[in-house]
This record gives sequence, structure tokens and C-alpha cells, in this order.
Amino acid sequence: MAAKTDKKPITMDTFLSGIWKENPVFVMLLGMCPVLAVTNSVANALAMGLATTFVLLCSNALISVLRHHIPKEVRIASYIVIIATFVTVVDYLIHAISLEIYNALGAFIQLIVANCMILGRAEAFASRNRLSGTLINGLGMGLGFTLALLCLGSVRELLGSGTLLGIPVFGEAFEPWVIMLLPPGGFFVLGVWLLLFAWIKERQIKRAAAGTGEAAAHAR
Repeated sequence: MAAKTDKKPITMDTFLSGIWKENPVFVMLLGMCPVLAVTNSVANALAMGLATTFVLLCSNALISVLRHHIPKEVRIASYIVIIATFVTVVDYLIHAISLEIYNALGAFIQLIVANCMILGRAEAFASRNRLSGTLINGLGMGLGFTLALLCLGSVRELLGSGTLLGIPVFGEAFEPWVIMLLPPGGFFVLGVWLLLFAWIKERQIKRAAAGTGEAAAHAR
């Protein structure tokens, strides 16, 4: 028995929510393993982000198409099989395109199958909505995840190696912060980005409250 389909209209918010309001990393704190493990360079972060987006889009699209045919009792197991199929596809693709990136990402490519963001989107959105809405929402979530990885990867590579995409930025006099390439550096950079997002969100709430107060004052 398929899950009941939502009748929510597809708007720009469907796409943008994954990039900002419901960002998988900075808001929902999902997929932390690859976020902290492979973001020691921009190239690795971009490769992991694009691989995850590919799996997210393809698996959720297929789940949306088959949502009326997947029995409710085995839906989670079915979702995992579908996700694992596309993870295998992207694993072979990365292996064929760049052996260097494949070795750098290591087991984290296969671990995409355990990414809570992908399974969560399958259960909360793809199984309840049509293909068009699923693709738009999945693309927004995938780009939001990729953007978060790039935010961490750019800072860690810049400070840890003095380069950006392998191109020297600070010159020979720069002393790299080696800790940025290690797991503690990942935690530190993530914490700083979370603080920044929290500060921006708090400012938006205060501005909205101030605007509401002014409107109420004018109405009087």
C-alpha cells in the first residue's frame, strides 16, 4: 500500500529550502561523516557533493515513480536497495573518471547508501510527491549539501595547504595550518560555519520582528 500523496503546490521554496532553510549540513546536521572526512580539499568536497546529488536525484526519482507499487511494509528495505544500486553506479563512474579522487574519497563513496539525507528525502518527500516536485526538491537538497561541503573544503584547503583547487594562493612564505587537514580541523571549521548560519538566522528573525512591530505601530 503506497503512502498518501501530498497535494502541496510546487514553488520556488521547494527548491530553495534545501539550499538555505533546510540545508542538510548547516541546519539539519545530516551526513556528518563525509562532511568532516573528505572536505580537506575543494576537489574532494565537490566530487562527494556531486556524487551524493546524483544518487539523491536518481534514487528519489525512481522511488517517486514507483511510490504506488512499493508495499508499505517493505518500503524502507526497497528504498535502500534502490539507493544502493545508484551508489554502485556512481562508485564505478568515479573509479573510471579519476582514480586519484576515487582513492581520496575511499569508503565514503559506498557509505553514501547510509546517508540519512537521502533516505530521509525518500521517506518524507519522494514517496509522497510526483516526479517533478521530487526532482526539484532533490536538486535543491543536493546543491545545498554540495555547497556546504565546498564551504568547508575551501576553508580547510586554503588554510591547511595554502592552495585552492591545487593553485597556490598565499605564496611560499605562508606556513600551512596542518591541523586544518586533520579531523579536528574539520570540527573547528564546521563549528565556525554553524555559528555564522545561526547569527544570520537570528538577525533575520530580529528584522522580521522589528518589521512586524513597525507595521503594528503604523496600523494604530
